[in-house]
Amino acid sequence: MSAEATPAVTTTAEAPKTPLAKLTARVAEITTKVDYKEMWGVQLDGSSENIPSQVVLQKFLRANSNNAEAAEKQLVSALEWRKKMQPVSLVDQQFDKTKFADLGYVTIHRDDAGKETVITWNIYGAVKDNKATFGNVDEFIRWRAALMELSVQKLKLNEVKELIPEGGQDPYQMIQVHDYLNVSFFRMDPAVKAASKETIQTFSMAYPELLAHKYFVNVPFIMGWMFGAMKLFLAPATLRKFHPMTSGTTLASELPTIVATLPSEYGGKGPSVKECGQQLAFVDAAPAADKTEPVKVEEPTPTTAAPAATAEDTPVAEPAPAKPAPAEPALAEADKTEAAAAKAEEAAPTPAAAPETTTETVADKTAA
Repeated sequence: MSAEATPAVTTTAEAPKTPLAKLTARVAEITTKVDYKEMWGVQLDGSSENIPSQVVLQKFLRANSNNAEAAEKQLVSALEWRKKMQPVSLVDQQFDKTKFADLGYVTIHRDDAGKETVITWNIYGAVKDNKATFGNVDEFIRWRAALMELSVQKLKLNEVKELIPEGGQDPYQMIQVHDYLNVSFFRMDPAVKAASKETIQTFSMAYPELLAHKYFVNVPFIMGWMFGAMKLFLAPATLRKFHPMTSGTTLASELPTIVATLPSEYGGKGPSVKECGQQLAFVDAAPAADKTEPVKVEEPTPTTAAPAATAEDTPVAEPAPAKPAPAEPALAEADKTEAAAAKAEEAAPTPAAAPETTTETVADKTAA
């Protein structure tokens, strides 16, 4: 009696099961096609053992509801943008002091346990000339990207040792503060609108899931209607990131673990944001009458965790200027939260403009 024939067994590679595994399996082809692999200081590769690379992929997946195909599409766009823009090198570039000085700062704070909190400060009342600051949209985007990259560097994503917990809180995010002191809230300058729109589109694509919370401080009480209207359009998870408040000093109550080093004008016990915050490098524009005179370069201020202030060295917040400064847009910061906010705010009613007032809409102010 002959032995029964044994059927041939063919094996095929098992397809990745999780969204992260699917996206990881695509990284080599993606980076080869784009010819670029750096994202937020991390070199992407197709290894599941490369934790920093995996964390970057997790953020793109979270921004796309764990849809691997959608996350891949956004990742490709972000890599293409970074290849063209080279935002890492922008951090070392010198920007026009007359246009961008005092508009943005980055600070690092440590709580009693040593945990670091990175905060990006957007001081909208510091804009002196809307046309000068926002008229050249490409120049504005370069400055804004440089400030964002400076903040991302402080997160040290290239040094992380653990993945983002599945379904848990992302520990690798920053806080953003938008200060509207002396900013009006009605009609919008065309230059501001163009810069705001471009920033929203670019940053929501290029910086997903990097923002933990966004605090809007010194917002006029009358504008509370806008944040109420947003509840009709935004998901609860998105709204939980937004914290409007009429007083800047209220911020300290929202961030109790870092009050000791939080800037004094925001209710903390530390130096003012101008003293403890890091800006980008600036250069004075050459006078129009004498373009042969060498320009003066101002080096960026090093950032360290702000020291705990004593009663003697705690500065007093600067007095408000007599005349409100021109408005700056609230710029898109990093993830789809910003895009959703922009859509909601555009749908909200805009109050009637005051006579002879050149200001901007609340919608674009809160978009980032």
